[in-house]
Amino acid sequence: MFAALPASIAFALNFAHPLLMWVLLGLAAYAMFLGIKAKKTRTATAEDRKELIKGQFAKRHYLMGSLVLAVLVLGFVGGMAVTYINNGKLFVGPHLLVALGMVCLIALAAALSPLMQAGNLIARKVHVGLNMTLMTLFLWQAVTGMQIVNKILTAPAP
Repeated sequence: MFAALPASIAFALNFAHPLLMWVLLGLAAYAMFLGIKAKKTRTATAEDRKELIKGQFAKRHYLMGSLVLAVLVLGFVGGMAVTYINNGKLFVGPHLLVALGMVCLIALAAALSPLMQAGNLIARKVHVGLNMTLMTLFLWQAVTGMQIVNKILTAPAP
């Protein structure tokens, strides 16, 4: 089915996933920034809160987090699809397994949203812990992903 793909398109597909993931890492960092500002708004004095509320940080954090969730899941599936298209198989190794764990972490973190909106402090702390773990793994994935890109670039042509 995929044998009809020209070699240049198949080769170019190798870079769609890494580029998307680098953009996503930036978006995730921005979502984290918004979450920190939302916490600052919640815990600020009444006088400071009036000014911080104008930034709508909680709403923007929620929307950005939703975008990060959607793109992370699509990027995970897309990365597997490109690997399968180009190689006829998946390589089950640390990069794939950590990515699977990241999808689970972000789903769990997002699932805590209703509890956090109800004011549950434990859910908020677990949400932050899950997302800090996610960001740490995401940074590790960036390194291992670039190692994979390097392998693709230095591999002899078939």
